[in-house]
Amino acid sequence: MRLLDGPDVHAPLPAVGPRFIDDLERSGLFGRGGASFPTGTKWRAVAQRSRGDAVIVVNGAEGEPQSRKDRTLMSARPHLILDGAFIAARVLRARQIVLYVGERHTAARDSMLAALARRTEPERRTVSLAAAPSRYVAGAETAAVHFIDEGIATPTTVPPYPFERAILVQNVETLAHAAMLARSGKIAGTLLLTIAGGVARPGVIEVETGTTVGEAIAAAGGFVEAPQALLVGGYFGRWMKTEEALRLPLTREASVGCGVIGVMAMSRCPVCDVGAIMRDLAGESSAQCGPCFFGLRALASACENPAELPRLKRWAIDVRGRGACKHPDGAAMFLSSALTVFAREFEHHHHVHAGLRQTA
Repeated sequence: MRLLDGPDVHAPLPAVGPRFIDDLERSGLFGRGGASFPTGTKWRAVAQRSRGDAVIVVNGAEGEPQSRKDRTLMSARPHLILDGAFIAARVLRARQIVLYVGERHTAARDSMLAALARRTEPERRTVSLAAAPSRYVAGAETAAVHFIDEGIATPTTVPPYPFERAILVQNVETLAHAAMLARSGKIAGTLLLTIAGGVARPGVIEVETGTTVGEAIAAAGGFVEAPQALLVGGYFGRWMKTEEALRLPLTREASVGCGVIGVMAMSRCPVCDVGAIMRDLAGESSAQCGPCFFGLRALASACENPAELPRLKRWAIDVRGRGACKHPDGAAMFLSSALTVFAREFEHHHHVHAGLRQTA
């Protein structure tokens, strides 16, 4: 039983009530948007606060540059996602459903709206569309709520968390799994992954939970050249040495984040690529606090000047936990893992840079 298998058709929704949250908790379903938070716990928190005024936010922003899984699912199985949203609305007594879809994901948006037009449930009348800006931070829970409330897709300080305001922000893949649980009594037990970089068939695959990274790479056709390292979890994930990463089972505990597995081929320069990504992450700052606005820029600049390597290592630690949101924390974790896995390459750039300066 897989999310992407079979035709996407609309069938009458199963009868659901508050006890469905018990089913969610027993199923072990966890969020597929990046944080891997237990889904049942999240729904129960919203249910406890809802007075018939809960809001369901269907999160299809997918701002991670390498990720393709959410837009693939929205294009292929829009009815399954709507099933999950409508079931959530009934269980949590919601008054509104918002489809929060990335503004550049036009095929996914059109598929969701076409499916919505064919629905007849009363929940259909509560649905609205919000075009998520194409920024990395726009997919964060609080950024989604901030955009829907005020038109500004920047994260806000917590608490209060969205669930404390009876708002359920749920990734589209998570809602699809919830729908399958309601229909069949069990979850699919799979993960959607985006395999990027040096593989034969980059793109989206669906694998059983517990599949190793190596098995997922094989399902994508294998490496096209020898890899240097793998990035597990996208830009807010971590670099891992190849042999260690290939053995990693893809479970909630593995912290697969947004489900991106990136392959760094041997022909790539890791220092250059890490620096480019850090520049992108610095450019995605919401400019709401110093650690994010100034700290990430300093880290990106230091990546371009490996003579700053000692300070780069220190700053990557110092910036954590000081931001108004988790953006600087994720970027710092990404960089710290790169400094460990590619330590030799960073040191080599340092010595080359120093030699060039002496020659000049």
